[in-house]
Amino acid sequence: MKPEPVPVLLVAGFLGAGKTTVVNHILSHAGGRRIAAVVNDFGAINIDAELIAGASDGVVNLANGCICCTLEGDLLRTLSTLLRREPRPEAIVIETSGVAEPADIIRNLMDPVILKAAPLETVLCVVDASATPEALDDPLLRGQLKAADIVALSKLDLADEASRRRVAEAVAALSPRAVVIDAPHGAVPLDLVLPEGPDRPARPRDLAPKRPRLERFESLSWTSARPVSLPRLQQAIARLAPKLARAKGLFETAEQPGRQFLFQLAGGRATLVPAGEPPPDRPRARIVFIAEVGVLSRAEIDETMVACVAP
Repeated sequence: MKPEPVPVLLVAGFLGAGKTTVVNHILSHAGGRRIAAVVNDFGAINIDAELIAGASDGVVNLANGCICCTLEGDLLRTLSTLLRREPRPEAIVIETSGVAEPADIIRNLMDPVILKAAPLETVLCVVDASATPEALDDPLLRGQLKAADIVALSKLDLADEASRRRVAEAVAALSPRAVVIDAPHGAVPLDLVLPEGPDRPARPRDLAPKRPRLERFESLSWTSARPVSLPRLQQAIARLAPKLARAKGLFETAEQPGRQFLFQLAGGRATLVPAGEPPPDRPRARIVFIAEVGVLSRAEIDETMVACVAP
């Protein structure tokens, strides 16, 4: 059986916005997940000596299972190298240059070969909450914001509430489909930017929904023992999308039995790519929905999704 796809988190943002601080936080709060970080320079990554398990061939291995490598040459070649590593990473974080146009990188990541093995999960744009109005007018920053699924406001300790609110309102105007969150000291909720796949052990339905590491959001999962109808599923997701911050799932369709698809919804951008054969011991459909607390109920998800199940 082919290995599971490895999700990619693309971290963009203007020079000095705090991207490396965010990457540092993700690596130090990986929660046992093997995360590979592709960065421009090792020097800025806060790797404490006691966390280093070994270094070779431009890769730093961390004791918590994460690794860091420098972005040298072609991005796709770097990703291919990471995907051949043993053990294989469970997620990849790419920190772009502060002067990079994310749209160009996104186009590279949409390469059909890479998309199958390492689908783009989230585009996260880091914005300095203390930025001046003139800085927000920069065309490059505007391009970064328009590509973002999630915008993280950084350097909150340097901004008063009025400045933070002004920046948040400007971001919402420039990127209305993005979810805007606070990221004090680079802290972003890993379950929001890199939600665990639906193949993780399911939570019993009588337990409370899982809360990402930010109390503003909660995640609710839905499974089906039978394949789904793709047209019905598309209609259901369209109905739920206005209430969703994220959605991610693996499912088999009645139209193409014996094939599994990986579905993702982030910031209004939906992707659907083949994901190999469905495992025999798993439900035919597994989807995780992430929404703000109280916006979406278990009953609404069940009522909407049950109509998607193929007869």
